Amino acid sequence: MTATDPALTTLSQGWCALSLLHGRIEAHIERALQAGHDLSVREYSLLDVLSRQHDGDGGHLQMKQVADAVVLSQSATTRLVTRLEDRGLLERYLCPTDRRGIYTNVTAAGLELLDEARPTNDAALREALDEAARNPDLAPLVRVVETLKTPVPA
Repeated sequence: MTATDPALTTLSQGWCALSLLHGRIEAHIERALQAGHDLSVREYSLLDVLSRQHDGDGGHLQMKQVADAVVLSQSATTRLVTRLEDRGLLERYLCPTDRRGIYTNVTAAGLELLDEARPTNDAALREALDEAARNPDLAPLVRVVETLKTPVPA
């Protein structure tokens, strides 16, 4: 295949469309979450991921797993956790079985904010998808997103 191969061009155009859809959705949700709850998309995602932890074996996520879940580097995730901890939305504590491990839990205030922000997130997502569906280049991707039922494993 060469750089001018039609298959590569089509693949590149598909990737550009997917990237455009993602960017538009994220920007729309970001504006809504910032305006309504003083949260960024990444902060909301982190609270959401951590709120799904549970006690017991395998119930807590390592920082690398959290970073993968919110699609950030480990250092960026640590900075994000620190910001939310400073706001009283998260707390860190040492792992009881491995003193080198640090867990992060959502506080009651963090869970409350997440519950308040979830309808805003969902409504902004729906609005962004509806808007994108009116674009003929993005409509097929919107249909695919709407048919996904489970998260894609990493």
